[in-house]
Amino acid sequence: MTAPQPHLPLPRLALLGLACLAVAACAPMAPSSAPAASAVSAKAEAAPVAAACPKDLAPIARCLSGQDSAGAYYLIAMPQQWNGHLVLHAHGGPALGAPRMERSVEDLTRWSIMVRAGYAWAGSTFRQGGVEVRAAAEDTERLRQIFVQHVAQPQRTVLHGQSWGASVAAKGAEMFQTTANGKRPYDAVLLTSGVLAGGTRSYDFRTDLRVVYQYLCNNHPRPTEAQYALNIGLPADAAMTQADLSARLNECLALNKPAAERTPEQQRKVQTIVDVIRIPANSIQGHMNWATFHFRDVVQHRTGGASPFGNRGVLYRGSPDDAALNAAVLRYRADPAAVARFAQDTDLTGRIPVPVLTVKGVDDPTAFVELDAAFKATMAQGGSAARLVQTFTQHNTHSYLSDPTYPTLLAALLRWVDTGDKPTPEGIARQCAGMETPFGKGCAFLPGYVPAPLASRVAERERP
Repeated sequence: MTAPQPHLPLPRLALLGLACLAVAACAPMAPSSAPAASAVSAKAEAAPVAAACPKDLAPIARCLSGQDSAGAYYLIAMPQQWNGHLVLHAHGGPALGAPRMERSVEDLTRWSIMVRAGYAWAGSTFRQGGVEVRAAAEDTERLRQIFVQHVAQPQRTVLHGQSWGASVAAKGAEMFQTTANGKRPYDAVLLTSGVLAGGTRSYDFRTDLRVVYQYLCNNHPRPTEAQYALNIGLPADAAMTQADLSARLNECLALNKPAAERTPEQQRKVQTIVDVIRIPANSIQGHMNWATFHFRDVVQHRTGGASPFGNRGVLYRGSPDDAALNAAVLRYRADPAAVARFAQDTDLTGRIPVPVLTVKGVDDPTAFVELDAAFKATMAQGGSAARLVQTFTQHNTHSYLSDPTYPTLLAALLRWVDTGDKPTPEGIARQCAGMETPFGKGCAFLPGYVPAPLASRVAERERP
């Protein structure tokens, strides 16, 4: 769910890594019902080869790259002053189309803070584009095995998921709980700006956006074009591009102009979307991209041509005339078989046997903070409530929060694993201040914040 919006620029620092954390006590025990690991083997994988590091890391790290047997590209960074720990990264998005090595370069550039803080970093492009959570989790686990076999044996491995990749990481932590020698593949999980309510609930608001936009603008599709159910995103053979969609949105909403330069009618429509869907105006384009192209990917490639998205029973509120909106907006029923298939791939059980730490900006425009309330409930239902700590910050960004935020969270996670000292939001906020000395300003934790339920942000609806 990342990547409808551009990546944010990162601060550039050239500091060396932090000292290695000592290894002590074991992590909290896993539930006795933990499933066996899924079958992913890297025994036949070729060793990675030397590669150029991103410019900011070249003075302090060496990089390795390769393509695994499933077709995923990957990149590994080893800091010169390695603290002995590995951060295994699952990226957001997801992108559509074939994997490309540039994706891992972009990810390492954005997450260079991990390497500058002393951690080895490894990230996969995944073998394919599109919304396929289990396959991405398998690719991530395959990369871990490549690292262990060909690079080094880490003292601890932290599975890190960002945005949509947080669902990949959480799913991977559920799928892979023991290795062939009976050890845990992952010691802890860090989920940042995560899409964590499962695919069958996380994207409800994008269905709502699509139908409310059509009610207001009626140009996606136009009345003169072939009509189709909006909950499929696009027909399989549609030739629309993101530029085409952007042109239609600007025609109706003038999103390419400041609010003061829009017509009163355009601004009224923008404000209606903001008030009804509860997203900022500057994220409308990105969410419409997802509700168009990613919905098509899901329907055409993941759920057998039927849509798992619906809005039957939704009561829309916040427009100038809610009665008119609710009477006229198009309604769709999610296909039960499609929902079941999508849920099997993307929904979470909450059965994660290792410590999990999350962070999210309370004004995240892409992955609502209320999604974390849903994840907390899932972890409780899965018997993992004691292994979850959630933190929140004052940030209003999605792709990246701040440099000191992430080393703070990693250090807290590893203390939890090594000593059993479960972190608190208050303690993490205090510890972040000390990270500003090596990594710059940017701490903005809100220790007392508790997100509202997801249903307070996104209307409930009929479900199969």
